[in-house]
Formats: sequence, structure tokens, C-alpha cells
Amino acid sequence: MSIDWITVAAQIANFLVLIWLLKRFLYRPILDGIDAREAEIKARMQQAAEAEAAAKTTEASYRAQIAEMQSAQSDVSERLRQEAEAERDMLLAEAHARIDQERKGWQAHLTEEGQKYSTKLHRAGAGALLSLTRKALIDLADDTLEGRMAHHLASQIKPMVSDIKQASGPATEAVFTSHAALPEAAQTALGTAFQADFPDVTLAFQTNPDQAPGLVLRMGGAQVAWTVDTYLEGLDAVMQDHLSMGADLKAHSNDA
Repeated sequence: MSIDWITVAAQIANFLVLIWLLKRFLYRPILDGIDAREAEIKARMQQAAEAEAAAKTTEASYRAQIAEMQSAQSDVSERLRQEAEAERDMLLAEAHARIDQERKGWQAHLTEEGQKYSTKLHRAGAGALLSLTRKALIDLADDTLEGRMAHHLASQIKPMVSDIKQASGPATEAVFTSHAALPEAAQTALGTAFQADFPDVTLAFQTNPDQAPGLVLRMGGAQVAWTVDTYLEGLDAVMQDHLSMGADLKAHSNDA
């Protein structure tokens, strides 16, 4: 079999032309399209990466803002709580102070009322005792209470002479005051005893209805009282001692 080299050459030429045409009009556009698509994909991936980075930055900013807001809210809540606790403590302190003040005022009022009642009771008892004493002296001894007190005080002045002189200073006048007028005999006895110790002092006797029953000596800056009030104070002290002893005995019995 013979080979037609012309035909072979023509077919080779046709094949080369076909390859060139395919490369020129088919493969190149496809490769260019692939390159363009690849570049577009890379660009979009770059944009996506940039968008992701921006999103992460925004997210971090939002998280920081949220944390700051939560911290500020926590600070505000803590401050409000502290202010509420401080106001509560202040109101409680004011209430306790007011209650304590009211309690002290009430206790003072009760103490004052108790003292008034005790004084009234003592006065009433002393008045009754004085009335009975006066009546007994008048009925049995034909004398008065002030008169008997004057006779008794005639012997009570001597132990007090130095104190009276020191307190009275250079006084030249002295006055005995009594609730009721002293009998002449009582004035004479008391005046004699007084003049024996104070010979240079002029003595006078006066009455004072507002004064408690008894005698009061006034001389210069000195004042000595022998009145029922003095004995009432002693009576009150004795009664308080007895009441305290009774309370102590009751407390001991309750403890037992």
C-alpha cells in the first residue's frame, strides 16, 4: 500500500490549524474565564475576610460597651444600695433616739409624779402628826409645838456657836422666825440661851405663816433651820431605805 504524503501533510496541516483554532477561540476564552472567576472569588473572599474582621471589631466594641454598661449599672446599684442602707440606718437611729428620749421623758415624768405624791403623802402624814402633837401638847402639857421646840433648841445652839459665828461674820442682829408666835416663856428661855453665847447681838422674834412649823435662825450670812421639813427629809430617807431593802429582799427571794 502506497502512502500519499501530500494527503498526510495536508491532514497534519489541518490538524495543526484545528489545534490553533481550538486554542485561539476555545481554550483561551475558557482559561481567561477561569482566571477571571478565580480572581473574582479571591476578591470576594478578601471582602468576606475584611467584613469578618470588621464584624469581629464591631462585636468586640459592642462587648466592651455592654461590659462598661454592666459595670456602670453595677456601680449605680451598689451606690443605691449603700444610700438605701445609710438612710435606713439613719431612720433607725432617729427612731431609737426618739424612743429613748420619750422613754427618758416618761421616766422623768413618773419620777416627778412619784416625788410629788411622796411629798404630798409625807406632808399629809406630817400634818396629821403635827395636829395630833399640837393637840397632845395643849391637852396634856398646856404648851405649843413651837414652844416645846424653842425650849429644846436652847440646848442645841451651844454646839453650833463657832460655826454660826464664822458664817454670820460681823453681824449684830439676829432673828428667830416661827410658823406661829412663840409663848413668852419660850422666847425668854431661847433668848437667854442665845444671849449667853452671843452677848453683843440683838435678838428679835418674828412669825412667818408660810414657813414650815419650827424655828429658823438668821444672823448675817448664817441660817440654821429646825423645822418639820428637816424631819420630813429624814423620814423620806428612812422610807427610801426601807423600800430599797424591801426591793432587795424581793429580788433575792425571786433569785432563790
